[in-house]
Amino acid sequence: MITMNIKQQILMMHIHEGKSRREIAKITGINRDTVGKYIGQYEEGRQQLLSSGSADIQALVDTLTSAPKYTVGIRPKRKMTDEVVNRIQFYLDENETKRNQGRHKQQKKAIDIFEALEAEGTQLSYSTVLRTIRSLERKPKEAFIKALYELGDICEFDWGEVKLKINGKFQVFQMAVFTTAYGNYRFAYLFTKQTTECFQEAHALFFQHIGQVYRTMVYDNMKVAVKRFIGTEKEPTQGLLQLSLYYGFQYRFCNIRKGNEKGHVERSVEVVRRKAFAFRDEFESLEEANQYLQDVCTKRNRKSHDEYNGQTAEERLEEERPALLPTLPPFDAARVIYGRVNKYSTIIVDQNRYSVPDHLVGESIMIKAYATRVRCFHQESLVAEHVRLTGNHEWRLDLNHYLDTLRKKPGAFAGSAAWQQAPKRIKEIYETYYTKQDKEFIQLLQYIRDDVPFAEVEQAIRELEKIHPAQVTTDKIKVLCARNRDAMPVVQPNLSKTGKEIVERSAQQLRMYDDMFDTHTPKAKEDVA
Repeated sequence: MITMNIKQQILMMHIHEGKSRREIAKITGINRDTVGKYIGQYEEGRQQLLSSGSADIQALVDTLTSAPKYTVGIRPKRKMTDEVVNRIQFYLDENETKRNQGRHKQQKKAIDIFEALEAEGTQLSYSTVLRTIRSLERKPKEAFIKALYELGDICEFDWGEVKLKINGKFQVFQMAVFTTAYGNYRFAYLFTKQTTECFQEAHALFFQHIGQVYRTMVYDNMKVAVKRFIGTEKEPTQGLLQLSLYYGFQYRFCNIRKGNEKGHVERSVEVVRRKAFAFRDEFESLEEANQYLQDVCTKRNRKSHDEYNGQTAEERLEEERPALLPTLPPFDAARVIYGRVNKYSTIIVDQNRYSVPDHLVGESIMIKAYATRVRCFHQESLVAEHVRLTGNHEWRLDLNHYLDTLRKKPGAFAGSAAWQQAPKRIKEIYETYYTKQDKEFIQLLQYIRDDVPFAEVEQAIRELEKIHPAQVTTDKIKVLCARNRDAMPVVQPNLSKTGKEIVERSAQQLRMYDDMFDTHTPKAKEDVA
């Protein structure tokens, strides 16, 4: 094959050295007729350029400077006939039908189509079949349209997964991310799961954070937003409808696998996750991690952007405020469940158990499951509240819920699961002053639950300990708490005999302390009398 370089050598030998075509053919080893053809083409083109005239000068220049060309005949395809192409298209259409019917795992791959054609008697190579399939399936690349956004109109939402070490243990969390389309203002919050209550609480937190509501929210096809597909339409979940009705915003869904249709938040998930947790991923608690995440978002929102002529996201948000909807009190983002209290005085929420007061065993109660807490109601009264568990088959027990039962069965106290989950300070008081005095300690716990704040009990314990640790008893604690309040315990009309005895002993203890500390006062004497 004659290259551009060889063509240049032939012409230079003819023009500058005056060699004949025979000599050039002998030197280059190229056929004399071929040498003559290139020389003739060059001279003809050059003569036309010199005479200028009306000739297409650019065409003549191209003729002189172009590489050698060869005329190749169009050979008919001997085996890849129109009939075979149509057969391949048949199998491709069959695959499309299967995809639409949700049978994408049962499609024919290129090798399967090749084997099907081979079984039908078609003699083709696999590479030929593959090349034909690719040409038939070739689709034009999608063009993207730059959008201009109205003030207060669009805000996008998405989830992102984050792995963090909380209290020494790695856990996977779901990061809810909001991004405004006009100013790229970002807000993010961490949740344990992608549940409806987490989805709703994320919106409540975002709208409370900015103090207003965007007119349109944009989502992809996440399960908490899309209940099901009806043809090409998408039916929203009840959770999304509740939010839309409460806050008054409209919603829009992206097409399937079209993340670019909410490109702001798609990019924001990656940016927020990297800017926050690429630098720090260990925290003492989820609350600490969320506070850190808020600080990172605030810092990003106060950074100026060249694309916005140096404005910050916060400044762009302020521009939008006149066009935003007014906000309402935070949405009560809870999933309501009704359940019956079992024999362990617990209710079950998502395979985890939470305690309620023991007198409610067998009763039906209403449970409100929030993203981070569980609240239990009986006859419209709040009877228990717990931090929500994130695992499976876990127990959250409040010792106070079992005190009435433990008072009747004090022997079960030390080995109870509720005692194992008691606060650290309560355990320290028991181990220091009440070992093997379970019944008296249970009375102290009831006193803390029903009558006085724990801080007052701690103050009384410190006062008694100054005398001697052995002086720390439930009766003396009650007396000192009453004294510190400058009042004796009020005797209720419905006090039991045991209760009256306790009050009388408390009065005796008070007189003893007055004698001990020489703190007699007229008021104290009158109260004792």
